[in-house]
Amino acid sequence: MATHLITGAGSGIGAVVAQRLVDRGDELWLLARNAKRAAELRERFPTAQTLVGDLGDPAKLSWALGHQSPPVELDSLLHIAGMVELGPIGDTPVKVWNETLAINLVAPAELTRLLLPQLRMSRGHVVFVNSGAGLTAHAEWGSYAASKFGLRALADSLRAEEHAAGVRVTTVYPGRTATPMQQKVHQQEGKAYEAERWIAPESVATAVLTALDLPRDAEITDITVRPGG
Repeated sequence: MATHLITGAGSGIGAVVAQRLVDRGDELWLLARNAKRAAELRERFPTAQTLVGDLGDPAKLSWALGHQSPPVELDSLLHIAGMVELGPIGDTPVKVWNETLAINLVAPAELTRLLLPQLRMSRGHVVFVNSGAGLTAHAEWGSYAASKFGLRALADSLRAEEHAAGVRVTTVYPGRTATPMQQKVHQQEGKAYEAERWIAPESVATAVLTALDLPRDAEITDITVRPGG
């Protein structure tokens, strides 16, 4: 039985990944932004443990985890949480930049730093669920794409640094996926949302688990997932 810590397990891709891991009997630790959210996650995943830490305030994650009891052994850290706020760079205020970079980039970096001792001990795996916007930046996606380009760099540097310790690092780049975040994006774009046009979160979850379950003689570094024809 493996032990996993997941961010973003409340909906979308994260919820599907969490359910898949629960169904096969693995041990789950779920990060929630506050106590209310933690209670909701425990109700949805009764066998899971929860930790409270606000990804929007990365500077306090060390303090938060220091006052709780994170897992002693950790086989994988799955960064799936994220946020998006579209808009032209000329109209994007500092508040949006700071929130986007905090949740999508700085918090994953800090959470990884805090849990690296456990990951090194178990020769574990860090998975970053990035985005197609981490490979190509389009108009009005500036702040989000910048955070995801940064996340790609974080993953690549971490992989190079931790390879000798046996820690594997995978980045998954999904295209548009039928999640609540995608529904929000469509609202911001002023477009009708048709979930069936986009990737099912179950398909992205399969890509994540494929990377996790790969035998130890190999490492999947990057997976790009695109909507089918």
